Amino acid sequence: MNPIEPPLSWRLVLASSSPRRRHLLHGLDLPVEITKVDVDEDFPGDMPHDQVAEHLARRKARAWKGELADDQALITADTTVLLDELILNKPLDAEDAKRMLSLLSGKDHRVVTGVCIRTRTGLHSFSDTALVTFRQLDEEEIAYYVERHSPLDKAGAYGVQDWIGYTAVECIEGSFYTVMGLPMHRLYAELKLLAERSL
Repeated sequence: MNPIEPPLSWRLVLASSSPRRRHLLHGLDLPVEITKVDVDEDFPGDMPHDQVAEHLARRKARAWKGELADDQALITADTTVLLDELILNKPLDAEDAKRMLSLLSGKDHRVVTGVCIRTRTGLHSFSDTALVTFRQLDEEEIAYYVERHSPLDKAGAYGVQDWIGYTAVECIEGSFYTVMGLPMHRLYAELKLLAERSL
């Protein structure tokens, strides 16, 4: 008896240094090649903050210098944390991480992950937003998390999949995976749509 093949036949190329995105993408049961791309993550000062993540994902896709086969799709992504009108990207150092977590403590905030899919025929991008509620954190908890879990590579200075997510996140409206850094339901749907268009 032949094994059942996955519903999609894309070969994926992930341009990201994030181990979380690598882990998530492998969950689609598709071949995944890992590469990297380095870009300037500045953005226009007048750009609406909920558009920044998608803008940066598209910039990363355009900056990648590789070649794609007809059945390959390059995936790039970026995540931003928005507290009212304030955008929280990756912290500069441990003190900056503590500052960010103090700002998020006891509040709701939005997490926006932008994704770009690049194929041989063009770029397709989208973003997904989740609303996250943190309970009140005390200084000792914040200091413990920053020292023990080193969240300097994470937007908003936290990873929902680790200690802070277990202990501080009271509610998520939207996809957990969007907060983690890759909205898998949207990515799968967009890959399926692109496959259908190419038939």
